[in-house]
Amino acid sequence: MFKMYETELAGRKLTIETGKIAELANGSVMVRYGETVVMVNVTSAKEPKEGIDFFPLSVDYEEKLYSVGKIPGGFTKREGKPADKAILTSRAIDRPLRPLFPKDFRNDTCVVATVLSVEPDNSPEVCAMIGASAALSISDIPFGGPTAAVNVGYVDHQIIINPTLAQREKSRLTLTVAGTLEKITMIEAGADEISNEIMLEAIKQAHVEIKKICNFIIDIKNEIGKPKFEYKSFATDPEVYAEIKENFENRMYQDVQAIDKTVRDANVEKITEDITAYFVEKYGEEVAEEKKTDIADSVHDLEKACVRKMILEEHKRPDGRAIDEIRPLSCEVGLLPRVHGSAIFTRGQTQVMSIVTLGMKSEEQMLDGLDEEDAKRYMHQYNFPSYSVGEARPSRGPGRREVGHGALAEKALVPVIPSEDEFPYAIRVVSEVLSSNGSTSQASICGSTLALMDAGVPIKKPVAGISTGLVTDKNDPNRYIMLTDIQGIEDFFGDMDFKVGGTKDGITAIQVDIKIDGLTYDIIKEAFERTKVARDHILDDIMLPVINKPREDISKYAPKIMTTVIRTDKIKDVIGPSGKMINKIIDATGVKIDISDDGKVFVYGTDTASCQKAMDMILDVSKVIEAGNIYTGKVSRIMNFGAFVDLGGGNEGLLHISKISSKRVEKVEDVLNVGDEVTVKVSEIDDQGRINLNMKDLEANVQ
Repeated sequence: MFKMYETELAGRKLTIETGKIAELANGSVMVRYGETVVMVNVTSAKEPKEGIDFFPLSVDYEEKLYSVGKIPGGFTKREGKPADKAILTSRAIDRPLRPLFPKDFRNDTCVVATVLSVEPDNSPEVCAMIGASAALSISDIPFGGPTAAVNVGYVDHQIIINPTLAQREKSRLTLTVAGTLEKITMIEAGADEISNEIMLEAIKQAHVEIKKICNFIIDIKNEIGKPKFEYKSFATDPEVYAEIKENFENRMYQDVQAIDKTVRDANVEKITEDITAYFVEKYGEEVAEEKKTDIADSVHDLEKACVRKMILEEHKRPDGRAIDEIRPLSCEVGLLPRVHGSAIFTRGQTQVMSIVTLGMKSEEQMLDGLDEEDAKRYMHQYNFPSYSVGEARPSRGPGRREVGHGALAEKALVPVIPSEDEFPYAIRVVSEVLSSNGSTSQASICGSTLALMDAGVPIKKPVAGISTGLVTDKNDPNRYIMLTDIQGIEDFFGDMDFKVGGTKDGITAIQVDIKIDGLTYDIIKEAFERTKVARDHILDDIMLPVINKPREDISKYAPKIMTTVIRTDKIKDVIGPSGKMINKIIDATGVKIDISDDGKVFVYGTDTASCQKAMDMILDVSKVIEAGNIYTGKVSRIMNFGAFVDLGGGNEGLLHISKISSKRVEKVEDVLNVGDEVTVKVSEIDDQGRINLNMKDLEANVQ
């Protein structure tokens, strides 16, 4: 039965419709926000997926170009693999939902958000996040929501919920917050050095709206929600866990305290073998094989319990650090001789190398998405090869994790990247993870800052990144321990990975992954304070002593660049028929040339001299002759009544014999010859475009 529910979000009507479409899905809604329309369908398999130890949730945010009246490019003229922004939105939808499913649930579950129509003022991403929560809430799929989400901007010192397109263009903050009625479940932000206090207040104001939408979804669920279906539980067998804990807890407690990750992994592998042997010896191979999964799950749960107990009760960390202590840090720049900039940043056993390449403006990334952004000149990419964690797996290209981590580092650095007018290059940074034991995305931020300065990119300020973790007491929600600079095991067994990038003056990026039902304001505030202290230490004591400002000159291997602006009606002259003129300039100088529709000209070459020669040729061709101005030209023809002077750019003027000198000139040849360089003043341009020149009026200036 068709139902439509209506509420208000940020002063605009939000409706959720259901019962009209996709009736075979477990849950289906159509979210309308202004003229933005997103359809969300959720399904779950009837039987669990065997042989896995995790919840198989997949979230797909599908951008349809018809939603903005575009036809896809390429030969097939249909949408291909998702763009990076669609992948990032899928991750943003996933993160607040995943912790709210039962821990023992193993049925394949799919969330598909399809963008059908987009009005620029109303975010389809927010609609998709709200729609996913609503569809799951009214479905029969076990789900502990609802959640809701909003965008937040900061415009003219005002916090704005779900800013319009015009407000987003002026905003110093791009923040997405998701939450439940009680807590915050996801934070994603890019910011222009926003203070901790403003960021926290923005999150609080977002939560006010989130609570309203959660209550709205609860009302819908109470009216039309289906009963949740029963499922096969994959909870660990309590008897197996109890037996392993009784016999091996003390040993596990000691084994996980090895400082070196390799040693710790070997310890856990050995105790796992011994536990399996124990069950084989006590119960026989057949019973041990039957309990194989329960044994593996119990070992995992025991390791997790030991790590959490150590941190929560003894304030000890697996590698012996204090709760707020950062791992040993080091960095180096200028590693690679032929690249344009390079650096390596090491934090404990996490190591990232970042490499900078400077290119032409035409090499910027072209975007074919649903919003107004059609290109970006700063690109940050992140690679996570299997050798970085000691595994042997072939590379399959970047996955969602790589895209997400690269985007986070990009967000962190975008606010300090110089404008195109200041530094007219396309800039690509690639972060190669060489060794991973937690916080590789934050090491990428640090390494890339160093590499950019090494490349001579005049960034406004250096940026550093750090993450904090969390271990909570399940029996006392107010009891927790926060950890600064979490390593892999603390991330894996902890409750939070709170990543913050920024300068000494403010936050530039946030990404928060949460495994519990949410965060309180006090936890968020403490995370901001911890990361600020850590960032300042990394910048002042580690990074800046190695390189404290961008190099004065770019690499000799980077392209040299010159820029100018010509009149738009002169672009056709510089290009010439079928590109004849611009190709002539390129052939004569060996440079590369980009010309924008607004008349900006970029000349790239291997040396300054060739760039200058090409620029002179371009300026000559694009020269605009105006009456009253003085120009230098060459005599091209001599007639008995005067001389014609080539002023450049296809412009030729007549210098009448009476205008050559204040002295009487009997014959033009007595004063001028073809090829002579002369300085003339344009005295008149008549209605037919004929140019009349004068040298006589300039004699006083010469004298």
